[in-house]
Amino acid sequence: MRADRQRLDKWLWFARFAKTRSLAARLIAEGYVRVNGERAEAASKAIAVGDVITVAAAHATMAVRVLALGERRGPAPEARLLYADATGGVTPE
Repeated sequence: MRADRQRLDKWLWFARFAKTRSLAARLIAEGYVRVNGERAEAASKAIAVGDVITVAAAHATMAVRVLALGERRGPAPEARLLYADATGGVTPE
């Protein structure tokens, strides 16, 4: 895989959307993850900076724009640097 791309399951794990990489792969396989509005069919799907990832988790649905590809699974503040809110920043009052 090219250096400007990363596997979707790996990125979800690095960004802390899943506790394990196998759980990230399961979320993808069960249809809970979209990349640029299209359902991700495989954990090996290559993503790049600028892609919009939508994750429909049990507690919330989040749409985020990829800002960086991860190097490792670090602490939460480091993981938060990998993405930005893609919903327009609307927060309920």
